[in-house]
Amino acid sequence: MKNIFALPALFFIIFLQSQTHRFVYELQYKMDSAEAGYEKLNMLLDISPKEVKFYGHNLLVTDSLNKKFGTNNSHTDMSGQIVKRKINTYDNTNFIAIKEGYYSFKTTDKISWVISDETKKVENYTLQKAFTRFGGRNWTAWFCKDIPFNEGPYKFRGLPGLIFELSDSKKNFIYNLIKSQELSGTFPTDNFVESNFGNKAIPINEKQKVKLTLDFYNDPFAFERNNFSKANTNLKININGKEIHTVDELNTQTKSMQQIIRKYNNPIEIDKAVHYKEY
Repeated sequence: MKNIFALPALFFIIFLQSQTHRFVYELQYKMDSAEAGYEKLNMLLDISPKEVKFYGHNLLVTDSLNKKFGTNNSHTDMSGQIVKRKINTYDNTNFIAIKEGYYSFKTTDKISWVISDETKKVENYTLQKAFTRFGGRNWTAWFCKDIPFNEGPYKFRGLPGLIFELSDSKKNFIYNLIKSQELSGTFPTDNFVESNFGNKAIPINEKQKVKLTLDFYNDPFAFERNNFSKANTNLKININGKEIHTVDELNTQTKSMQQIIRKYNNPIEIDKAVHYKEY
């Protein structure tokens, strides 16, 4: 772990209420729990006087490049971990992309911790161990009492200090704090959290989210299928670089996509995983 920040400076700026405190976590996660390899992403935890937000760094990069060069590029965060909440609450607004749509839904995610007496030193920081069960997984966190934010990655909060390290017992998700920044003012995320580069999040509930997810799984190329039904036999459709000429070929691509969706069905809250049928 790098020397993340100077403590005296941090204590001073905590009292500057207009600032955003940004903590950068490296996330290693398995899209398929049966595989050994990890995907890696940098995730941002923004703590402002009124709100906490957690989202992928690539969203910020895309937005910054759009503003700098006048482009209109978009990016889809594949972590499934875009959330925001009011400060000092467990009431989260979750954001998710399902095919071309972008949606938000609310959850209350109370987390109860068991704090251990075990500590360890990481550079100049004393970290203390804590345990919880959340989302169908058992988690271990290492937090620092000297950094007086009771926040951490994703929905994990409520400890008496900032979470530096976090992982589940099967090591499907591993977070490590690698950097911190102090930003003047409240950092705006309207372009890429509350909306996805022009697509404002549509409010839904969790039941509707499951239905949309299953609808996509049952016919991931519904739009293309509709075009086939309207067009003549000379229609050509490109799916993932492959030209599709017939409904039979489209059905083959559908089965292939469904297999991929089932294989990579390893969400962080495994107790809310959608159960897909194999046709």
